[in-house]
Amino acid sequence: MRIALDVMGSDLGASELVAGAVLAANESNSQITVIGDEKEIRSALGSTGDSGSISVVPATQIVTMADSPFDAVRKKKDSSVVVAFELLKKGEVDAVVSAGNSGAVMAAAIKFLGRLKKVSRPGIAGIFPTLKGPVVMMDVGANVDCRPKHLYQFGVMASAFSRVMFDVERPKIGLLSIGEEGGKGNTLVKGAREFFEKSTLNFIGNVEGRDTFQGDVDVIVCDGFVGNVCLKLSEGLAEAILSMLGEEIGKTLKARCGYMLARGAFRNFKKRVDYAEYGGAPLLGFNGTGVICHGRSNRVAIKNAIRVADELARNKVNDHIQNMLEMDHLE
Repeated sequence: MRIALDVMGSDLGASELVAGAVLAANESNSQITVIGDEKEIRSALGSTGDSGSISVVPATQIVTMADSPFDAVRKKKDSSVVVAFELLKKGEVDAVVSAGNSGAVMAAAIKFLGRLKKVSRPGIAGIFPTLKGPVVMMDVGANVDCRPKHLYQFGVMASAFSRVMFDVERPKIGLLSIGEEGGKGNTLVKGAREFFEKSTLNFIGNVEGRDTFQGDVDVIVCDGFVGNVCLKLSEGLAEAILSMLGEEIGKTLKARCGYMLARGAFRNFKKRVDYAEYGGAPLLGFNGTGVICHGRSNRVAIKNAIRVADELARNKVNDHIQNMLEMDHLE
């Protein structure tokens, strides 16, 4: 697959993202096009010793985190994010990966790609580690105000993603609520439950927040407001736990000796909760493939995000979404 990587506007700078592109190029057959400040990109490529497997497309403008997303996409026509999605619209690449302003990435996708047929609201799917395997949560920030139909469509899109990425034949879907009972939840949740119960999806009912990390479901559906709170809370909790463990280990000689014996387990735990292992969050519901990365994404996260984009494009996840929506005929 041909992947466009927008390397401008992230927290760690273009050189770290370029290094991620080099890792991805060395580990896969993806053809990677890096977009941004040409001088900065070529300098970064030279320092990594890249053999020329990566192409460069210059862009003279940057959308910063402070920019208004839609205004920036409209006015900064030669920004890296706009150039990347223009290439995707023209069919010159198969997917876009960006760690820049997430609102601008969504705005560019809306402008250049449009929605899939029968999709009312495209969204962002987050991947969470659990005791048994990854769970996909959708939406995690694109749509803070939703209707029941939107949540049902999130379930379809996240289910298709789970099938493609994690090889789950019939993903189990839970609707995030304040209780497992069918009568629990607000008007939005109760209305969405009616859609799911009429659908052909493998809907198992309501799930609570504490169920997120148990691994008993493959997909959790919620609106973007709730999903973004869950995402940020989980990131903060994982970082706090690691910091607390580090503090406790350093307090006594006995604790430090214990760490030396168990450091392999600690290393594996850190890897399980590290967002970099999942790369980024896919944009689902657009007429094209895109992945949004954390603003702090390091080279490993970028490498994995490129892998996710490659697999989504290669396995035609959008075709799966369309087929599943047409199968149910729910409006």
